[in-house]
Amino acid sequence: MDLAGKAKSTGVVIILGGKILAERYWDLSKEKGTLKFSIRNQGKSPEGHPIEDVASVQKSVTSFLVGVAQGKGLIDFEAPVSKYLGEGWSRASKAQEAKIAVYHLLSMSSGLNEALEYQAEAGTAWRYNTVAYSQTHKLLEKATGKDIQTITREWLTTPAGMKDSRWTPRGAGGGAASTSRVGFSTTARDLARFGLVMLRKGHWEERDLLQNPGYLEQAVAPSQEMNKAYGLLWWLNGHPKPRQRQAPARLLPTAPKDLFAAQGALGRKLYVVPSLDLVITRIGDNAPQDFPDRFWEKLLLARGE
Repeated sequence: MDLAGKAKSTGVVIILGGKILAERYWDLSKEKGTLKFSIRNQGKSPEGHPIEDVASVQKSVTSFLVGVAQGKGLIDFEAPVSKYLGEGWSRASKAQEAKIAVYHLLSMSSGLNEALEYQAEAGTAWRYNTVAYSQTHKLLEKATGKDIQTITREWLTTPAGMKDSRWTPRGAGGGAASTSRVGFSTTARDLARFGLVMLRKGHWEERDLLQNPGYLEQAVAPSQEMNKAYGLLWWLNGHPKPRQRQAPARLLPTAPKDLFAAQGALGRKLYVVPSLDLVITRIGDNAPQDFPDRFWEKLLLARGE
C-alpha cells in the first residue's frame, strides 16, 4: 500500500475470499502535476472516497452489459452491426460494413481505423480502437430501447450495490471526449464489487445478474488470433501480446497467468484472479510504468510466494 501511495494512487482495494483484506485512500488534490487526474475527478462518495472516470476500464463494464443483452436474446454477436445501427454507421463501403459483426467490435477486430474508415477485412487485423468500441453503447441502446445509464443501473450497479457508479458526460478537455462521449465514473470499492461479480461468474450473492451461462468464459479467453492477450473487451495475462519494442511478453509477468484485467488511462485497474479468489482495484493519477509489476511482486511476497 505504501508503494501504491507513492505511485499517485487515490484508492486501492484488495479483496480476498470475498472480504476486504486491505483498503486505503490518498488525497492528491494539493500535489503538483496532477492535471490529468483532475480532469477525470468526479468528486467524492458520501464516505469521502474519490469517484473517478476510470477511462477504458469502462470497456469491461460494457462487455458485461453486452453479455446480459446476449443472454436476453436482444443481441446476436454474429449479426452485422448495421442490423442495429443501420447502414452507414461507418465510413466503409456498404459491402465492407456488412461484414463487420457485433463480435468484431467486442474483439477489436473490426478492420476500421479511428475515423471508422476501412483498413482491413473484419476479423483479419487487431487494432485497439475506442471509436469503434463506442458503437457498442449505441448498439445496446438500439437493441434495448433504453439509454446506457438505465441499462447499467438495472443490470449491474443497483443489484450489485454499486451506489457511487454512473456514466458521466465528457465535455471539452475531458479526456477521450471525441472517442467516447461518456465515461464510467466509480470508486475503488464499487469497482471491486464489479470484480466480485466477475469472480463469482456473474452472480451477486444469490442473484444471477448475467443469466448467460458460458459468456464469461468466452469474454476472458482469446477472442481472435492476432492478439491472444485480448478477450471481449478484457485484457488477459496468460497469453502473449503482439511483439512490441521493449514490452514484456505478457501483460503482467509477475502476476498469476489466470489474471484478467480491465485497464484504463492513468493506471486505472481492475484485476481479477480466480486461482487466488482475489480482486484488486487501483484508481488515481498516472503511475510509473513499472508500478504494476512491482506491486504484484510485493503482493505475492506478502502471500509467501
